[in-house]
Amino acid sequence: MSDIEGLGKRIRSARKAAQLTQQDLADLAGVSERTVRAIETGTGNPALAAVAAVVNVLGLRLVAE
Repeated sequence: MSDIEGLGKRIRSARKAAQLTQQDLADLAGVSERTVRAIETGTGNPALAAVAAVVNVLGLRLVAE
């Protein structure tokens, strides 16, 4: 599993734990539902700002190693 896929799975898990739909998360993060879907599935090329917004809504940390 790649780092991107792992991040997407972590985000999906946190979203579900928070009982949010992809649309709910998108609205809270100020991004599109399509962007949330792309982040969760590790597809497309979402902007780092969009990923950071989604992560912040879920209370997760985005760390570069």
